[in-house]
Amino acid sequence: MKFQDYIVFIVYFIIVAGYGLYIYYRKKSAVQDSKDYFLAEGSLTWWAIGASLIASNISAEQFIGMSGSGFKMGLAIAAYEWMAAVTLIVVAIFFMPVYLKNKIFTMPQFLHQRYNGTVAMIMAVFWLMLYIVVNLMSILYLGAVAIGGISGIDVSTSIILLSLFAIIITLGGMKVIGYTDVIQVLVLVIGGFVATYIALDIISEGQGFFKGLSNLNKGASEHFDMIFSPENENYMELPGLSVLIGGMWIANLSYWGCNQYITQRALGASLSTARNGLLFAAFLKMLMPLIVVIPGIAVYYIIKNDLTAIHPDLLLTSSGVQDPNKAYSALLTLLPTGLKGLSFAALTAAIVASLAGKANSIATIFTLDIYKKALNPEASETRLVNVGKIAVIVSMILGTLLALVVGNALMGEGKQGFQYIQEYTGFVSPGIFAMFILGFFWKKTTSNAALFATIGGFVFSVLLKFSGQMMDLEFLSAINFSVQTPTGYEIPFMDRMSIVFLLCIVGMVIISLYENKKGVQPNSLEIDTKMFKVSPAFLVLSLLILGVTAALYIVFW
Repeated sequence: MKFQDYIVFIVYFIIVAGYGLYIYYRKKSAVQDSKDYFLAEGSLTWWAIGASLIASNISAEQFIGMSGSGFKMGLAIAAYEWMAAVTLIVVAIFFMPVYLKNKIFTMPQFLHQRYNGTVAMIMAVFWLMLYIVVNLMSILYLGAVAIGGISGIDVSTSIILLSLFAIIITLGGMKVIGYTDVIQVLVLVIGGFVATYIALDIISEGQGFFKGLSNLNKGASEHFDMIFSPENENYMELPGLSVLIGGMWIANLSYWGCNQYITQRALGASLSTARNGLLFAAFLKMLMPLIVVIPGIAVYYIIKNDLTAIHPDLLLTSSGVQDPNKAYSALLTLLPTGLKGLSFAALTAAIVASLAGKANSIATIFTLDIYKKALNPEASETRLVNVGKIAVIVSMILGTLLALVVGNALMGEGKQGFQYIQEYTGFVSPGIFAMFILGFFWKKTTSNAALFATIGGFVFSVLLKFSGQMMDLEFLSAINFSVQTPTGYEIPFMDRMSIVFLLCIVGMVIISLYENKKGVQPNSLEIDTKMFKVSPAFLVLSLLILGVTAALYIVFW
């Protein structure tokens, strides 16, 4: 980058930091308790909720990981974005009313209220480990790889700088995160579209965006299949129809509906505000493939057709293998001076917003569900807020150390960082979703059944992951449920999530019915079917999003 690019980036940093300080000091006198600090209770508007959801979700794992997957696999990876839009509508209609009606502020609190303290505490620890070991670490490492590729700053220094920037934003609480995320999303979308436009303009030889998109579709047609056949080399990552009727639903519903990191943005709002925020996020999700998937395909096309704008050497690893994680960084080298700085700022915005949201969720769970319940039940509100701030710093330090020590081994050269995150999150997603969905809508579900899903889901996932080395799974290949790999037959992780989810549901039903006969009376939630009614405007916009999603799958099947 040139001097002007750094000036653009510094101006962006000053604007965001200044606005964050303004929000912090303007709202500081209004912060009455820990719920206000962690949840910004009642103060986030629908557009702030929607923007914050997307800013926290779209991070290095999308810009770097998903662009890399677009480079390697093509448009099919956009299923995570388009299916997420549909999922957000489901969460807005069915999940959010349950949380708000029962005054749920954290996911462990839901488990404590619906089941018992043991289930809640186990899952609180699970979530903390998942957020730090998988999410914080991966966001820091992948973000640093991208920033290093653009700016020339080494990966280790980039990890540390990202961590420090995120701590500054996070310590202001959810109000600061929510409102600064509006700026982050604006810059993120503008920078992303600029990078995409320039790439497509190059592909069209100066004839514009739509001509470039048409050329891309024709010249890289193998990268525009949404549903893979079993013969496709990427079937393990996206196994055919499972993206529509199987594991993709479990991954998305668990992430968007049972995840403190996401739901936290809406838990302090009214039902109508929360729903409108989720609907706004769904609309933004529909646009995301244009700025996180198409760029990866564009880089693939440019290299395939030997265009001089991006030299293949930019993507090569030390061993000479093309590295998908470098695709987005390679694309940004095309940008002119100034715009490169803006895109650099957009990428940093995405990374920092995601880190801040994750760290705030870690602090919320640790403070309200572990510290307050198990360590210091009599803690004052001021003490809880201070403990939360300490948790932010400690979690970020742990994530930084993990990124520095093992980041390269897990997501280094030639590996798809996005798929790493999805697969290892999938070890706990099926059990979590089974526990939540039956807890919502089946009053007979008992605490021991939930405990079975919590622990059993993880155990089943591990066993099925390594089953190819332990037993012959060739018989499953006849129904496309296993794929031969160098180490034996292996079940695609998305299908593995479906199997584990079904095992958890069956186990929970058997355990619950047995205990019901023994006289066990489970805790229940307050649910009224009227809660699930939506406004006419919400219904119309939801149907529009569903229709567009269906049309996209029909066109790119």
